Amino acid sequence: MAPGPDPTNPAGRPRSRLSLFILGLSGLLVFAVLISLGIWQVQRLSWKLDLIERVEARVNAPPAAPPSPAQWAAFDGPSEEYRRVRLEGSFRNDRETFVQALTELGSGFWVMTPFVTTDGTTILVNRGFVPADRRDPATRAAGQQPGPVSITGLLRLDEPGGGFLRSNDPAADRWFSRDVAAIAERRGLGPVAPFFIDQSAGETPGGIPVGGLTVVAFRNHHLVYALTWFALATMLAGAGIWIARDERRRRTAWRVAEASR
Repeated sequence: MAPGPDPTNPAGRPRSRLSLFILGLSGLLVFAVLISLGIWQVQRLSWKLDLIERVEARVNAPPAAPPSPAQWAAFDGPSEEYRRVRLEGSFRNDRETFVQALTELGSGFWVMTPFVTTDGTTILVNRGFVPADRRDPATRAAGQQPGPVSITGLLRLDEPGGGFLRSNDPAADRWFSRDVAAIAERRGLGPVAPFFIDQSAGETPGGIPVGGLTVVAFRNHHLVYALTWFALATMLAGAGIWIARDERRRRTAWRVAEASR
């Protein structure tokens, strides 16, 4: 007669009902969490695709007037960012502010210049990028437009505080982010728009500062994340099925062994 399962060997002994209950409940909880995470990432994917579509529509729309001072109190940044706008007025070139920048052209500065529109509204304009050796306005005199001009650009949101691990230092005139309120206060500009404008490419005589370097890009890995969570849930379900079959095999073998004793 073939020997049955060894009662002293836990590897062949059926699991207790309590251990099976705890194992099953834990597996179900983890499975539910993994499925929930996958569904959440699918929802995030839908939201991100809608956001990208709306932003692309703003970027490619004909330029319009920016929000007026009467609209600033109710300004909804996320729904306005990257909208293409047109400004009529004059630059205050004597109030430039330089914000450290790292771009596809290398390291240097963004040139933030107050722009006074024909109705007297002041809006900060990021005229574009200059390398360190062109920071001095005398090295780019052609771009210091003195008279009334018409410009276009993309509406951008304020960047208060500073950059990563680097805080703005207004007293020392050191800037790592385009902090509209702090720059306006440092330059004594009075009331300014709660946003700034990234000027379009090709609008500056002499080509310096270099405009049009706005990066409009959104990380969109939600589909990969969703597939990962669903794959883990599938693997967990597979492990649960294997354990259930193994437990059935153990119990069948145990009953046969008990009957043959």
